[in-house]
Amino acid sequence: MRILDLQYSISNQIIDVIKTTSLVLPSFISPLNSFLFILASFFVNFKLNSNNEIIIIKQYFSSKDISFLMLVIMLGLFLLNFINKEYFSIKAYHKYKIEELEIRNNLKLGVPAQNEFHIENEVSIFFENESNGTFFDVEALIYRNGEFIKSEIAEIEISKKNFNLIFIKGERFTLNKEEKSKTDFNKFIYSINNDEIEKLLMDKEHYNTLELINHNDTEFVAQGHNRIIQYLLTICVIFISLKIIFLYQPKKNLFKKFSYIFLLLIIVQILNSYLIFLFNSQYLYTLGFYMINILNLSLLMFLIYRTIR
Repeated sequence: MRILDLQYSISNQIIDVIKTTSLVLPSFISPLNSFLFILASFFVNFKLNSNNEIIIIKQYFSSKDISFLMLVIMLGLFLLNFINKEYFSIKAYHKYKIEELEIRNNLKLGVPAQNEFHIENEVSIFFENESNGTFFDVEALIYRNGEFIKSEIAEIEISKKNFNLIFIKGERFTLNKEEKSKTDFNKFIYSINNDEIEKLLMDKEHYNTLELINHNDTEFVAQGHNRIIQYLLTICVIFISLKIIFLYQPKKNLFKKFSYIFLLLIIVQILNSYLIFLFNSQYLYTLGFYMINILNLSLLMFLIYRTIR
């Protein structure tokens, strides 16, 4: 993760880093949903089989009751997955990227506890006291313009494309080839361009499926179509998972079958990743992408249902 690759200490902001990282969990969980459903069904089946509860359930509930229960569970799980992917994970990821960027930018400023910070060889700022992001009795060197600033107060504003250093009530000394002067000011703003922010905020996880499909970038379009395939896979896996939950067999046979099912799911996802690569490389068009993926899902359902019937 890019936050952890920074060369600066994050000891002062470790709590912020943990909170920010937690925001990416919905996006991280989404691609693993199919595997999580399968693993959960394995666990539930083992628990039910260990106490013979599956036999008891079948004795007290008719096949119609069980089918209705399965349908409700399927719809609930699919809706939760859909809402998470199309809304919660996007909102959380957007907030994560903004807060990650703030942490990265703040770390670039150095360690305020040492009463100084530096911004990428552009500015060095020294101060006496700091409170809630406001610095007092400030002296600053602006290397690019050859300027020395002494002010009562300074604040840092991180906007979408700039670092804005806001100095309040002070003196500005300019010493370069073009100018040698002294200026008193009530407010002086020095901005540093930071075009990197724009790029960080524009990746695939910021868009819902419809926005991805309508995007100009082929990779984004491929990701949008892949989300639809993943929804279809989730539906298939939910059907399989609910079938697995009520499967009653000796544990030795169950373990072999579960391993086989898990392996098939991994193979389907590997094939899907290769198809996305072909789609991005324009060796495969939309219709072919859907046809091959649907064929793979159909084969997955057929092989698994043969295993657990």
